[in-house]
Amino acid sequence: MQHLSEGKYLNEFVTHFPGDHSGNNKPRQTPGMLYSTVAPTPVQAPALLAWSEALADQLGIAPPNEQDVLLLGGNALAPTMQPYAACYAGHQFGNWAGQLGDGRAITLGEWPASGGSTYELQLKGAGPTPYSRRADGRAVLRSSVREYLMSEAMHYLGVPTTRALSLVRTGDPVLRDMFYNGNAQYEPGAIVMRVAPTLLRFGNFEMPASRQETANLQALVDWTISRYYPHITGDNKIIDWFTEVVERTAKMIVEWLRVGFVHGVMNTDNMSILGLTIDYGPYSMLDDYDPNFTPNTTDLPGRRYAFGKQSAIAKWNLGALGGAIATLLDDTEPLIAALNTYDDVFWKAYYEMMGRKLGLDETVQQDVQLITKLEQLLAGTKPDYTIFFQLLAQLPADLDNRDAIVQHFDAAFYQQPAGKSAEALQSFLKKYTERLGHNTRNAADKAATMRQANPRFILRNYLLHRAIEELEGGSDTLFRQLEAAMKDPYSTQHDEFFARRPDWAAQKAGCSMLSCSS
Repeated sequence: MQHLSEGKYLNEFVTHFPGDHSGNNKPRQTPGMLYSTVAPTPVQAPALLAWSEALADQLGIAPPNEQDVLLLGGNALAPTMQPYAACYAGHQFGNWAGQLGDGRAITLGEWPASGGSTYELQLKGAGPTPYSRRADGRAVLRSSVREYLMSEAMHYLGVPTTRALSLVRTGDPVLRDMFYNGNAQYEPGAIVMRVAPTLLRFGNFEMPASRQETANLQALVDWTISRYYPHITGDNKIIDWFTEVVERTAKMIVEWLRVGFVHGVMNTDNMSILGLTIDYGPYSMLDDYDPNFTPNTTDLPGRRYAFGKQSAIAKWNLGALGGAIATLLDDTEPLIAALNTYDDVFWKAYYEMMGRKLGLDETVQQDVQLITKLEQLLAGTKPDYTIFFQLLAQLPADLDNRDAIVQHFDAAFYQQPAGKSAEALQSFLKKYTERLGHNTRNAADKAATMRQANPRFILRNYLLHRAIEELEGGSDTLFRQLEAAMKDPYSTQHDEFFARRPDWAAQKAGCSMLSCSS
């Protein structure tokens, strides 16, 4: 175990690619550069609020001492660090945005872990970079708590994700206009340390492609494959690599849908090249089931990133990545064919996942109709997504009376179903019960399958909002409770949180809707 401040860091990205080494953090275009070196800006009073002990143990990192806390707050660097902000581009809400880059994130270096693996350590909210544009490079406690808790929660849910090692208060106030409506207020500042094998995004490849920097793009693709996809070799490696990125991305989206996660801002610069969930901003977990739900106020006009559209958007984003890669290929037909594998991969994984949520032994073609019927039921009655599946797992075998059925699911409903809605529920359960009659699994195996597929605890926005308000008021009680519950989301150990979103939270800012500043 080594302290962060004493570790010997690798700087492979900085070593391999051209960058701006001036150290100047003035916002500017950096053509020809894949990064700019920049140091974190010190803060007034860094104080450790949270530390992911399990992640630290996995990486061989010792519990933080005073010098480590200074490092986590951006007030110190280890001698071997060469911190930088990456230069990337992206499509935002479907429109080309040009150069973006790490505007409030600074990668400190690559931490060597056991087995030869390395992990990038990045501070989010550590001050301005050349890519901050008109912003200050800082993050508020509100957004930092949300990122720290949810990235770790997604790990324990079994969803591919970046991780968070620490959460530090800075002691500095940060001015933020939460909903971009002219009501800016000072909020407490904070910094999260992100951790991932790499934080490369689709936008890292779009940037050199858009600038016709073919040598940089080729070098980045070759390096990414050799470093993060070492099993891929040969003359066809670019197509094989892209095919695997397509597969990883499709399966990540399936996991989002399994647990009811809505990312909120699926721009191409927020898509990981490893198929990890990255950039936790205006996200939400589903309360009532609504395929058209988006938690992002900026997304409201078109609902581009709504829950039910995430699969299609992921494919669109992969198309943008493919468009960048295409500049390296003489024949793009294999690339198009690779992109078109997305639908088969996604739907196969999706129906298998839904089959597990229903406790089926296997998902066959005839089950697609049952799953479609379920989706229609959920969209029509809008029950609490998490609670509904928990109650479905507890469904008595002999329950066939409509009123008794509605009563069984009472805890999941935000609005009691009646008439055709109640009939639809009864009709689905009749088909579902019939299908279970053909299950080869016994009741215990079915129950275990459903428990593993359906979380019981999720980090609901209103819980996060309450925890943030308490932290701002000086209490960390709820924060610690959520921190414990997120590590055990499939058990009944934290049933004090097993409840529908309260009515007051449906319209409250920060509970129902958020912005990209969240």
